[in-house]
Amino acid sequence: MLKSLIMKVQNQNENDNSQKIRLSGLDKKGLEDLMDAMDEKKFRASQVFSWLYTKSAKSFDEMSDIKKELREKLKEIAIITDVKIKTKQISTDGTLKYLLEYNDGNTAECVLMRFDNRANLTACVSSQIGCAMGCKFCATGQRGIIRNLEPYEILEQILTIQRDTGLKVTNVVFMGQGEPFNNYNNMMRAIELINTCLTIGIRRITVSTCGIVPKIYDIANENLVPTLAISLHAPNTELRAQIMPVEKRYNINDLKTALKFYTEKTGKRVTIEYILIGKLNDTKDCAVELAHFMKDLKCNVNLIPYNPVNTKDSFKKPDKKDIMKFKYILEASGKKVTVRLERGADIDAACGQLKGRIEEQI
Repeated sequence: MLKSLIMKVQNQNENDNSQKIRLSGLDKKGLEDLMDAMDEKKFRASQVFSWLYTKSAKSFDEMSDIKKELREKLKEIAIITDVKIKTKQISTDGTLKYLLEYNDGNTAECVLMRFDNRANLTACVSSQIGCAMGCKFCATGQRGIIRNLEPYEILEQILTIQRDTGLKVTNVVFMGQGEPFNNYNNMMRAIELINTCLTIGIRRITVSTCGIVPKIYDIANENLVPTLAISLHAPNTELRAQIMPVEKRYNINDLKTALKFYTEKTGKRVTIEYILIGKLNDTKDCAVELAHFMKDLKCNVNLIPYNPVNTKDSFKKPDKKDIMKFKYILEASGKKVTVRLERGADIDAACGQLKGRIEEQI
């Protein structure tokens, strides 16, 4: 199969890359199969693998320990990637946001977050182009769903960051565009590639979901189980249904049952993500009710001050005093609580803002 594909590529116009074999997303076995089809020795696959995933090579010419003859053959039949950087924005706090263009012309965003006092470099990746969940406070949710991202298209977000910056990503969070559990199989394959190809430990991979209950049970039974973050954003069904349509299908009580199964099965804590919207869900009563909801749940809490999506937005940022009061009430219940540092808000890279001004203009 690969031999016939190679022959087909060799017979096409030398400037036509459309039929060339894309190496990005091939694991060690895939590269070994390619080398075999090219009548090359098996160890060449390990060399190419290292250049792709450890050294983040941008071109075949960089692969200096690979014989020139093989590099020329690879140029003839293969490309490293077909993903392009359409725009790149740099925040005043050092956050980088990329709008990536895929081979069908669709685009998705990814973000690199850096913190002055930490060695970690965190890539926030998208799992879909757009999102179907329709959360009222989220820019991406207002866009609707276009399509799922393929495993290599998710992996390529991290590789693009590494090639562009020369830095090594240490942590990955599926908190960009899309609901990861609505692209479950591709997400899990991407996690496998991130873990095995980029050698990012599973403890350093976090998946955020708005609460697709059946998939919480599924992921708890996987061989590779990432850390789970839950976009809760309300302490009860009535309030949550106002801002998150998913509540009408998978209610908060069923969600809690699934989370308890996940923690008992995996031994991992979940992170409760809670966007604080001024005068809506940031009240003392909400904090008390949330503390009661989490009382018997093995979890930490991440409070996220709301980021306005646009000038017509009816939701407001919370007051600082209300944030601290909310935090104090939850901490008094015995939970570890953090307030998420706002990163990249000036380039629309903060939580809920992943949409893309370029796409709006188009």
